[in-house]
Amino acid sequence: MFNQFLNKVSDLHQKKEAFAIAFVINRQLPSSGKPGDKAVIEKDGTVSGWIGGGCTRGIVIKEALLAIESGKPRIVNISPEGEVRAKTGVMDYKMTCHSGGAVEVYIEAVLPKPHLLILGKSHVAMSLSRIAKAMDYQLSVLAKSADEIAFPDADLIQEEDAEMKMVQPNTYIVVCTQGENDEQALAYALRSDVSYISFIASRKKANAIFRNLRQMDFSFDDLKRIKTPAGLDINAKLPEEVAISILAEIIAHIRKEEPEKQNTSSHQLPVTNSNPNLFINPVCGIPVDKKTAKHIIDYEGEKYYFCCDGCKVTFEKEPAKYALVN
Repeated sequence: MFNQFLNKVSDLHQKKEAFAIAFVINRQLPSSGKPGDKAVIEKDGTVSGWIGGGCTRGIVIKEALLAIESGKPRIVNISPEGEVRAKTGVMDYKMTCHSGGAVEVYIEAVLPKPHLLILGKSHVAMSLSRIAKAMDYQLSVLAKSADEIAFPDADLIQEEDAEMKMVQPNTYIVVCTQGENDEQALAYALRSDVSYISFIASRKKANAIFRNLRQMDFSFDDLKRIKTPAGLDINAKLPEEVAISILAEIIAHIRKEEPEKQNTSSHQLPVTNSNPNLFINPVCGIPVDKKTAKHIIDYEGEKYYFCCDGCKVTFEKEPAKYALVN
């Protein structure tokens, strides 16, 4: 069992996939998960391993997906009392299974290395390539006539990417064209959904380029996504200094602390999840695997799946109230 866990982790890591690992750290009978039980949760909610069934499984899936989305670990406490403490990093849930019991699970996201996509082949681009590789980032270059001589550290070099296959979920784009196909490179970046785009240019030049982009039907909200001038203001002059200021800005973006949220069962499943086998329990808001659901109710032509008897009974009392949730 442990070898299967390690093999799954190794496989996802090799594929550069984001996933989460979950460990049972404490339990109160009759909860089925026991300390030391562990599982891997993929970004689509697929579970490999064992951390318990019923309520526990669904809650762990939900919190694992939230951990992948935020990059932050958490401890999940599931007990009959529900929310018994307000402690940072601890998520409290009420055990709705009639069988009772309690369990604590530690969840941590494992994210692939940041992927830096450089558009252009300027001196700053080459400096970015060298320093980013020293930081062990994944590195891709998209520019006409770019080659391995200029970018010996790049994992991938292409002259065009019509289908945008170079953009990954953890990609950060820096436009280093500096006068060579500026608009085309920025249009490519804006067509992606990456969270960070920077453009190496003065404000005056950037404004002129932005006017051209507006004529290409990009909105003001689109243009607000572009950080220019690129990098933190450290009075950089040399290409290497500019590269360091940009990478420092990317690090600050990655490490940015979001406002702490009280994470209870009212939170929605991340929209990035697209597993058709998961159904959101309309009573508690927890995802249920349709293949392993303990209870299924047909109501007005729709199937409703439940992980435990408690939610099933609650639904049966007022089905019209909860049917609208889905």
